[in-house]
Amino acid sequence: MEIATRSVITCPKCGGRAEEEMPTDACLYFYECTSCRSLLRPKRGDCCVFCSFGSVQCPPIQLGQDCCRTQ
Repeated sequence: MEIATRSVITCPKCGGRAEEEMPTDACLYFYECTSCRSLLRPKRGDCCVFCSFGSVQCPPIQLGQDCCRTQ
């Protein structure tokens, strides 16, 4: 299975969009919007900002893994 490593993050506050490279071995918990500089955090139940605000979920989730959630 081929995984996507790029995702477009859309800021929920200003609607700004930016294509970003996703790490394949770690979660990205914080992301600063490139338009309005708001600090984005994952929504409750999501492991990272890509799963909450990205056009593609993070690589571990794409592979059906638990990702980096706190157990």
